[in-house]
Amino acid sequence: MTPTVAQRLADLYGALDAMAQVAVAVSGGVDSMTLACAAHRRLGDRATMFHAVSPAVPPEATERTRRHAARLGWRLEVIEAGEFADPDYVRNPVNRCFFCKSNLYASIARHCDVTIVSGTNLDDLADFRPGLEAARNHRVRHPFVEAGIDKSQVRAIAHSFELDDVATLPASPCLSSRLETGLRVTPEALRLVHEVERYVRGCIDASSVRCRVRREGLVIELDDDAFDHLGPNRQQQLREEIARLAAARGQGAPVLFARYRMGSAFLRE
Repeated sequence: MTPTVAQRLADLYGALDAMAQVAVAVSGGVDSMTLACAAHRRLGDRATMFHAVSPAVPPEATERTRRHAARLGWRLEVIEAGEFADPDYVRNPVNRCFFCKSNLYASIARHCDVTIVSGTNLDDLADFRPGLEAARNHRVRHPFVEAGIDKSQVRAIAHSFELDDVATLPASPCLSSRLETGLRVTPEALRLVHEVERYVRGCIDASSVRCRVRREGLVIELDDDAFDHLGPNRQQQLREEIARLAAARGQGAPVLFARYRMGSAFLRE
């Protein structure tokens, strides 16, 4: 029998009850926002939310976190993780996420001395996630995993909390994930990625848009429906405007369109 949302929520609260105080790492996505809401409801002032601002974090994620924190009364700390001061992160190796999360958790730990918790869910365990090693090093706990909760159940819990705008958010890893492995992570490249993705979303109806920065140029990946409905003329119009945006930021490479493939900028070394 499939567990109900109420049962899964009870399991989640049970996992949180085992922690005296928590620091919730909140990125602004559905997983961490839902966990933050649950922690606030269950633990009250014993839960503090930490959101890191960075060139790799879209401004709308920060705005979303601030807005919900103010509306729901969360204790929110906005910090800087400082990953761009880490040369291992900037060189963008295959385990870049390890260095990203290491800096994030270290930064949170400098602000408090309580259990750090993340929004990792069961589905994440099946993927290559170097950030989980960083979590182990910092003794980060994953309440969704401890409660046996997967991504679909996270979304169901978000709906039960009336976080409807959050529950339907598409998956959106940090902007650095758009850069091909081995290309240096720079604020300028990430600003271009964000600007291009916002522009494309404003022009066409697409559920997935990724601006991949590759050695050979920019690749705009779209979900199948959007890609199939993008005719040659419209594609050329978009290509010209994206090339103009890229040129304004010193990127003169070709612009191509392709079907969305999860993690396609990631190259195993």
